Amino acid sequence: MKKNYMFSAFLAAMITLNVNAQGRFDEMEYGKTKTVFRLNAASLPKVRIYKAGQGGRPVKTVKMRAIGDNRWEATVKGDLSGMFYTFDIGKGECPGTFAKAVGVNGNRGAIINMADTDPVGWADDRRPAIASPADLVIYELHMRDFSISPTSGMQHRGKYLALTEPRAIDYLKRLGVNAIHFQPLFDFASVDETQLQRPQFNWGYDPKNYNVPEGSYSTDPYRPEVRIREFKEMVQALHKAGIRVIFDAVYNHTFDIDGSNFQRTYPDYYYRKTADGRYSDGSGCGNETASERPLMREFMIESVKYWINEFHIDGFRFDLMGIHDIETMNQIRAAVDEIDPSIYIYGEGWSAGTCAYPQDQLAIKANTPRLNGIGAFSDDMRDALRGPFSDDTKGAFLAGIKGEEESLKFGIVGGIAHNQVDMTRVNYDKKPWTNNPTQQISYVSCHDDMCLVDRLKASIPGLKDASRSEADRMAELIRLDLLAQTAIFTSQGVPFMLAGEEMLRDKKGVHNSFSSPDSINEFHWDNLKQYPQVFEYYRGLISLRKNHPAFRLANADAVRNHLEFIATDDCLVAFRLKNLEGIDSWKDIIVILNANKEAKLVSVPEGEYTVACCNGVINEEGIGMPFEGKEVLADEQSALILYRK
Repeated sequence: MKKNYMFSAFLAAMITLNVNAQGRFDEMEYGKTKTVFRLNAASLPKVRIYKAGQGGRPVKTVKMRAIGDNRWEATVKGDLSGMFYTFDIGKGECPGTFAKAVGVNGNRGAIINMADTDPVGWADDRRPAIASPADLVIYELHMRDFSISPTSGMQHRGKYLALTEPRAIDYLKRLGVNAIHFQPLFDFASVDETQLQRPQFNWGYDPKNYNVPEGSYSTDPYRPEVRIREFKEMVQALHKAGIRVIFDAVYNHTFDIDGSNFQRTYPDYYYRKTADGRYSDGSGCGNETASERPLMREFMIESVKYWINEFHIDGFRFDLMGIHDIETMNQIRAAVDEIDPSIYIYGEGWSAGTCAYPQDQLAIKANTPRLNGIGAFSDDMRDALRGPFSDDTKGAFLAGIKGEEESLKFGIVGGIAHNQVDMTRVNYDKKPWTNNPTQQISYVSCHDDMCLVDRLKASIPGLKDASRSEADRMAELIRLDLLAQTAIFTSQGVPFMLAGEEMLRDKKGVHNSFSSPDSINEFHWDNLKQYPQVFEYYRGLISLRKNHPAFRLANADAVRNHLEFIATDDCLVAFRLKNLEGIDSWKDIIVILNANKEAKLVSVPEGEYTVACCNGVINEEGIGMPFEGKEVLADEQSALILYRK
């Protein structure tokens, strides 16, 4: 490792740091009388100018001149609007590392005036307000999945513009989510934009151009301005609906090494290597980037700022955040705070393999207390509910398997220290890993692994029992699905759900659908008619959380002061939110999560209660008559929520 650090320091010393970072990554500056090109590169580059985004010979080739150590510039006179360019240092042509517009398939940069890509009213676009990250309801969505099915009824199927259509906007507003975490929307390598007449699918975790929208989601990938304008129109429409847009940032690796823009401009600088000289592979994708190196760190900071300023992005989810160093993540947080502190940042607190960097300096989940207000996913809570990532057939709390209660309780308090959570019995973490619950992403399913319906079918014995009727199996599946999400949405932290779960989405049992066809990944909108009670329950849960601040206290001390657990049997977790005067319109709330196959009596503080949730129905005004007592019966495999005013 020492040799690797020495190499890093040597390369860092070669970089001139006395120019501002924005200038360092302003690789193409268009003007009507001249266009200026700049590049950070290991050796003398040439700029090649083309008429088209692909094919043809260059109409002009210009050698760049040195303006600092490994810093180059060239000026080409005339109005180049509508032309394309590449940089070439002998490793293959590329559009640079920070292209802001590209031709089809992203192989050439495009010369455009970015101001021309703004839709009408873009200057007046405003970020929907939130008081705390705990107020977010995050909906993880793949652009193509949402609208590609004919059952979606949308005109622009699989496109950015689908999210501007009234059907989409009205649906999202009715559901109640206020933040969409889109799976990668930057220009990725795995879809051929010249062959869109042929169905192609990928999640997009294969970066090519980090600062340009993906072309396959636009109506015309050949025209560079179209993908940019349509992306902005989508953001604008969602903002008008009160919905924030969260960007999936995949800075931890590139699609490949030799063909990457990083490698073609500055060989081996942007990637980590092991002590024996091999490329480190903490991403599981063949490489990992070196966020700790000055140029890569600045690239990440400037890229995040660019998406905020140019595209009005409201949050960032960092893919495999555990590959990045803590200092870089904290610098990103600080840079974003200068723009808007309400922009939420979170990520996966792990890597996919061993990284060539000390673990105590990486942004892994265990180091979250050292990340300044940056969140991480709670695999403790996820796996306590549904079972381990490593085995789809193993269940946990939802399967009626005892021993997961403490891990679930740890998720309910938002990953903080709480005197009623015994950390020795939590499944993965033996000490709290959040400073405040807003650093915990609470979830039971996401794009990785099986979706919730498929996981339940794979891990719950009763759902695989062919001797039972289909109606009985489906009734149990729905009960457990709703129970799982009740745990998520009534917990402290930031709730997160996979898009389509509210319509009982499945992926036909596919664990990793990153390149599966539309038949596996698409939404089945007809499910809304077949299972209307599921959507209504999800909608009710989201409304319940929004209406009652007790479920989103945001501060660790507030959680410790107001949340207490109630003693229960196995496969049963109950908690009380108490002394809520001045916080909530309900002064006392009790939540009971019963995963047993039979109803269970639970002791509660004596008093008169209104039932807000019972046996798969939510009604904040009350279900049935209020009751008075000190014991309550929680129905099998379902949640019970009571309150006193």
